[in-house]
Amino acid sequence: MSEKQFHRLHAYVEGYVQGVGFRYFVLRVAQEHHLTGWVRNLFDGRVEVMAEGELGDLNRLLAALRKGPHSSDVRQVDYSFSEARGDYNRFSVLSTG
Repeated sequence: MSEKQFHRLHAYVEGYVQGVGFRYFVLRVAQEHHLTGWVRNLFDGRVEVMAEGELGDLNRLLAALRKGPHSSDVRQVDYSFSEARGDYNRFSVLSTG
């Protein structure tokens, strides 16, 4: 039996993504896919996401970030993948940073 491989997704979402429930949309999607990490608003109007989990689940989160909740208007998602560090034990919404 092979051991699961975990990865990290770090993303910045641009557009009309603050004040529309975007962070709680991300929280719900991340929890549905058993991801750990966090989401927060940035002072420049973007939303930042740091998530760890299986690559397939991270790709599903990335697809959701590109779409966003109905009330949002996502213009661009910049992201990178790296090796998971295991820093988180759940997914949370952080204060603006």
